[in-house]
Amino acid sequence: MERMTPLKAMRAKCLDCCAGSRHEVAHCCIENCPLYPYRFGRRPGSGRRQLTDEQRAAAAERLTAARETRRHATASASY
Repeated sequence: MERMTPLKAMRAKCLDCCAGSRHEVAHCCIENCPLYPYRFGRRPGSGRRQLTDEQRAAAAERLTAARETRRHATASASY
């Protein structure tokens, strides 16, 4: 059996409650359910992270390096 994080377990329970329909989970009207704020598998109110300029630059460098690695791997695999 696969181990789940508490948030994934909450999401799974919401899907179970809504017969596996992601659409029904998104449109759930049972607002007094204790899992309601967690139904998308995220902590409520966590929002987007605020990155500093240094963090943003480092992330951009990592993304560029990953794209280059992928491009080289794809190019060498096609030959």
